[in-house]
Amino acid sequence: MIDHLIVLLVVLPIVGAAVPPLASLRYDRVGWAVATATTLGHAALAAALAWTVWTDGIVRYAVGGFVAPYGIELVADGLTILLVVLISAVSLGVLAYARHAGPHANTFYSQFLLLVAGLSGMTVTGDVFNLYVFLEITGLAAYGLVASGPGARSAVAALKYLVIGTIGASLYLLGVGYALAATGTLNMADLSGKLAEVGYDSTLVLTAFGLIVAGLTVKVALFPLHTWQPDAYADSPDSVSAFISALVSTVSAYALAHVLFSVFTVDFLEAVPLARWALVGVACVSIVAGSALAVAQSDVRRMLAYSSVSQFGLVIAGFAIATPLAVVGATVHLVGHAVMKGGLFAVTGIIERKTGATTVGGYAGMGGRVPVAAGVFTLLALGMVGVPPAIGFVGKWYIVLGAVEAGIWPVVVVLLASTLLTLAYFARLGERLFFAEPTITSESTAATDGGESVSTGMIVTVVVAALLAVGLTAAVPVIDQLIDQTVFELIRQ
Repeated sequence: MIDHLIVLLVVLPIVGAAVPPLASLRYDRVGWAVATATTLGHAALAAALAWTVWTDGIVRYAVGGFVAPYGIELVADGLTILLVVLISAVSLGVLAYARHAGPHANTFYSQFLLLVAGLSGMTVTGDVFNLYVFLEITGLAAYGLVASGPGARSAVAALKYLVIGTIGASLYLLGVGYALAATGTLNMADLSGKLAEVGYDSTLVLTAFGLIVAGLTVKVALFPLHTWQPDAYADSPDSVSAFISALVSTVSAYALAHVLFSVFTVDFLEAVPLARWALVGVACVSIVAGSALAVAQSDVRRMLAYSSVSQFGLVIAGFAIATPLAVVGATVHLVGHAVMKGGLFAVTGIIERKTGATTVGGYAGMGGRVPVAAGVFTLLALGMVGVPPAIGFVGKWYIVLGAVEAGIWPVVVVLLASTLLTLAYFARLGERLFFAEPTITSESTAATDGGESVSTGMIVTVVVAALLAVGLTAAVPVIDQLIDQTVFELIRQ
């Protein structure tokens, strides 16, 4: 079974996703139990695979016994297992939250498991075409989850997400076509060598790079290709907002880094400096624009969504700088952001359920009504700002050091400006929560009967997220070692 761990990570949630619709012929609400059992199995597989990679090194699996480059290859290295464990952990946390918060339909949990399968596939695939297949599975599941909200706004947000997401996937597929035309292969490791043979200045290679990166930046939601994200995050159920904000763009950013380092390599970035500077430029614009747009928001969820646009710009900037320190920083921030942003969306859901408040003005004086949620929100917000010893500080610090090492000073300036803007919009919320008197607006929007009930699972989920925002700092040496086993070899060439 150990030999098949990597493929079971994808197969198990796909099989699990088929169970709730079949069970619904007789039982109304078995979806959560099936999803939880399946995700626990997924977590066990992820842990076993992580241990195997940690002790034995990179794991490769030829699907159907057909050896690469002719067959489909799945690969697990240090960075892969980091993302796989993250997917399992976040999924379990969201399930604990959704047990009470919902949605409760069996179809919701089928889509949930399909998303887990798609994200896992994106993480372990060693083939650029199969990355497209898993991108589509992830996208279709995410569209359905966003549409699972009760109102028309959820459906509209899902439609917008579908249209823009399809454009992004199509751009990526077109880029894969150009890469295939240039090299005759789709295997990532094989592509790496053949792209160098064809020549990095080849029109086909340059076009493939541009289209693949453009398609993936749509999925990551970098400015100005971010327009699907605010609506998808703000208008979906709080369980869905927490889930997709933590994982969808995170795994897409990992996929972009995977293609950047495993397919095109750092040699390409050095041979075509315009490619590196274009990525850095787009990332810097995204950092500033996302932060500025977040400051301008009155709706808390939309503020958090625009914050993600900025934070993923920071991650992509770190990968584009492509020095060891910057890549470690980008990876740390990628993981930290997933935990912190998922926790923030979950805790805003708790505050909304208990008080009815959804806007910055509506949060006035709510710290006394929901002290635990307000405290968790504050801790996570400080982590997002980058206050030590939170994981957010470590990621930003390493990216700054990497940018200084590479002499790319614009990233340093932009990061510092973005940190100040992040402090501005979170400080505004903190001031409203703890120091402002309840206003007529906040009192009229808040529930006067104690609000909806909140389960222990919901509280535990957000508290654990807050603890991880600080505790993950201790895991940075482990992440550093995992990166050393994978990406550093490419960077040092």
